[in-house]
Amino acid sequence: MSPAHHHAPTAPLLEVAGLRVAYRTRRGHVEAVRGVDLAVARGGVTAVVGESGSGKSSAAQAVIGLLADNGAVTGGTIALTGTDGRRQELVGLPERDWRQLRGTRIGLIPQDPTSSLDPVRTIGASVADPLRIHGWRDRDRIDARVLELLERVGLDDPAARARQYPHELSGGMRQRVLIAAALALEPELLIADEPTSALDVTVQATVLDLIDELREATGAGVLLITHDLAVAADRADTLVVMRAGRVEESGPTGQVLAAPSADYTRTLLADAPSLRRVVERAPRLSSTDETPLVTVHGLRQEFAGRGGRTPFVAVEDLSFEIPRGTTHALVGESGSGKTTTGRAIAGFRVPTAGSILVDGTEVTQLGGKRLREFRSTVQLVHQNPFGSLDPRQSIAQILEEPLRNTRRGSRAERRSAALHHLELVSLPPEVASRRPRELSGGQRQRVAIARALILQPDVVVLDEAVSALDVTVQAQILRLLASLQDELGLTYVFISHDLAVVRQVADTVSVLRRGVQVESGAVERVLEDPRHDYTRQLLAAIPGSGGTRPGDPGIDHEELTAS
Repeated sequence: MSPAHHHAPTAPLLEVAGLRVAYRTRRGHVEAVRGVDLAVARGGVTAVVGESGSGKSSAAQAVIGLLADNGAVTGGTIALTGTDGRRQELVGLPERDWRQLRGTRIGLIPQDPTSSLDPVRTIGASVADPLRIHGWRDRDRIDARVLELLERVGLDDPAARARQYPHELSGGMRQRVLIAAALALEPELLIADEPTSALDVTVQATVLDLIDELREATGAGVLLITHDLAVAADRADTLVVMRAGRVEESGPTGQVLAAPSADYTRTLLADAPSLRRVVERAPRLSSTDETPLVTVHGLRQEFAGRGGRTPFVAVEDLSFEIPRGTTHALVGESGSGKTTTGRAIAGFRVPTAGSILVDGTEVTQLGGKRLREFRSTVQLVHQNPFGSLDPRQSIAQILEEPLRNTRRGSRAERRSAALHHLELVSLPPEVASRRPRELSGGQRQRVAIARALILQPDVVVLDEAVSALDVTVQAQILRLLASLQDELGLTYVFISHDLAVVRQVADTVSVLRRGVQVESGAVERVLEDPRHDYTRQLLAAIPGSGGTRPGDPGIDHEELTAS
């Protein structure tokens, strides 16, 4: 969303002043938004940036009157000014008036394209909803508008797409459908709540470009909610940094990034992987002829086709080596074969063809007891720690379980190992008695790492292990992984779609596209001098990597984060 330069009416399109939002909980009233001021200019982009729990989404939900049932605006004003200069106060608006306003004057692009579309209704029916709600009755007119909208958001063959169901579309396509629905009645204000956080980096760039083009074409203002400072740096002309319900600082994006006044903003800038300087670290690749710890050769993985269809090839003829104590990254978009490869290395999937050697053991030949014993050599850490931790167990029980399953140690020794591994991942001992739901996302990911390490593996496969985390927490986990690698001599297989993170952590990299390795080698070489168009495309799509933003007086991201 390149910043807009429109001659707007004197009053901003949206003006939020002194906004307070509280939620009723069993612990009493919890204040999520504490006196927030922000504005969106007509045709402009205001980004609200902050970690989980900063109150940014609550502020956005208050603007469109969609707070959870237990939430309420307890103070402040939210005003929308029309093209005619008439100002409408939104706080205290009756639900009937909100229903008139939503869709026509304010549109919402929600975060998760998977849960936001009704799985049993066609794409066309979902896009037509706002039109029907606002009184459109002519079936032909509705159908024509739906096709026009699907075409406008860049979906091929709109008529065929309109008849499909959400599960038949990719994540990026589903997000385009949500944008089409939000734009159906050409609202003046678009609220984009983390609109790309669930998408691959190249799809993310395409979706943000699309919102940009539509904003320029319609003159709508955009309130962009994001935890990704790099996205905000690329796309917004005004930046609002929130923390714990308050605004830490705000102003023109270029100004805030070039000279942040708040310590918190400086921390966010330092932690944002694509805005920070590449940390110079000594390469861990040894020049000796030492045998690699992991050797993958000619790996092929097919999945049987349904109903007599030809098999789907997920990975084709993949080969790479990983020296002991180093990190090898597998990079690519969804469906590139990264996770399939990681699971094969960990012994969870027998490949169709090829060889996987880990410390001289041929993993593809293992079965029964030998496979169970091997599992402690290679451990897997998943993307979503909440889904992989048993909600009924305490953290101590979760950590002790691998030891119980492999019949290691006495009860006292297992408890001692659990406490030692909590300390190893920088968690206090009192966490041992808690349940997963009582921990933050970052703490849960630390527990998942501790559980993987308790069997003292040689290799840890990290499958998108930081992609669901806020930038500051992500930076903490990456620092933790680096220190554990140095301390314990671990070898990592780091699966990611994010080249900015890979640049920080990996020694070598394989770039995968649709199951084929298009490029591999030392990270510095591949990222500084990519030989394949696809690698160049992935690099160009990294938010915050584009140097200057349009309309900005030459911001040097390296310089502004060096201080």
